[in-house]
Amino acid sequence: MKILKCHIGIGPKVSGTVLSANDNFSARYDLDRINGVFSRPNHKLFGEPYVDRILVLNESKGGVASAWMLYEMCARRMAPKAILFNKANTILAQGSSLAGLTICDRFEDGDITSLLDTGQNVHVDPTNGEVTVLPD
Repeated sequence: MKILKCHIGIGPKVSGTVLSANDNFSARYDLDRINGVFSRPNHKLFGEPYVDRILVLNESKGGVASAWMLYEMCARRMAPKAILFNKANTILAQGSSLAGLTICDRFEDGDITSLLDTGQNVHVDPTNGEVTVLPD
């Protein structure tokens, strides 16, 4: 098993399947929050379902509306299990905290979108700043 170290994150420990792309993320503009899929046509994950996945993306985008949307998505059980970023902005971190959504960023081994592939299974431990790649 490989352990990736990151900055201490927010939220509970979770395990799940990765959905990864070297693209940025906005809860407001990139998602169809009713149907649970990426909806912006030029997003690299366009058409992919995100519910109950571990999203792995480059940077977070957006402001207060994105933070509220994370809370709304979690309340309706239409949210990812966690989001792993190269860099998260403070507004999205605050929204994740309010929503109880696991979020981590700033990985020591480099670009997280290059370190994790779609379909891999991982365990995210935000309190210890660790993401463990689980065996297939």
